[in-house]
Amino acid sequence: MENAGENAPRNSAARNSAARNSAPHNTGENAVRASYEELIALGAQADVTGWDFSWLEGRATEQRPPWGYSRVLAERLREARASLDIQTGGGEVLAEAGHFPSVAVATESWPPNVAHATRLLHPKGVVVVADPDEPPLPFADESFDLVTSRHPATVWWEEIARVLQPGGTYTAQHVGPASVFELIEFFLGPQPEARRGRHPDDEADAARAAGLDVVNLTTARLRIEIFDVAAVVYLLRKVIWWVPGFTVERYQDRLRDMHDHIEREGMFVAHSTRHLVEAQRPR
Repeated sequence: MENAGENAPRNSAARNSAARNSAPHNTGENAVRASYEELIALGAQADVTGWDFSWLEGRATEQRPPWGYSRVLAERLREARASLDIQTGGGEVLAEAGHFPSVAVATESWPPNVAHATRLLHPKGVVVVADPDEPPLPFADESFDLVTSRHPATVWWEEIARVLQPGGTYTAQHVGPASVFELIEFFLGPQPEARRGRHPDDEADAARAAGLDVVNLTTARLRIEIFDVAAVVYLLRKVIWWVPGFTVERYQDRLRDMHDHIEREGMFVAHSTRHLVEAQRPR
């Protein structure tokens, strides 16, 4: 998925693959679909380290934002002299760029992701710095002409402005308001106060308050289709802030309800929101 990672668009092939993945017992007219217990076990045993969502292939799909963040990132990196990628996760998205400036740094807080990103990015000349994702960033003022981030959990605009050189640019794809709230509220109930969080207008105001000029702000609402409860367990184990404290045992009743919904409707539909933001430090 598009983080939840960017993945293939919705199509019938994905749904057919999901059906195959949910029917492991045998083939032919006596084929038996995977049971609820088997699907729960699959999701609970899957490796959720790093920020690669390829395990979801055939189990869930998400539309991609029309701007193509990986392409935008690669273009900006080709023009940069010194770059910083904040909250790089496992480094998978940054690693897709074909060219890096002579000074290229990435930060990450979660130790398993730091190790994964180091293995992936060091051979490409990118230094990975363990950082708690709280101010201050461990860099001198005006260190970078490009700062990037994809789906940061927090955005410290004053720190971004501080480490940017005059004329430097922050280019990022952020998660927008009420993203995947159909799934979140299925487990947690209505979250009216949280729905306004991450609103692009609020973020643009915060960027300007930090002294940056917002030169581009583009939004998108994207359809997500989830084809089995194994994918739900995997997602809630991986994206831990969606349903804090999630465990299969704690939410077994709602997981059963989710399984029944998917069996009845063929899928669970949610929507993610994203915005591409580019902000420049004045010269």
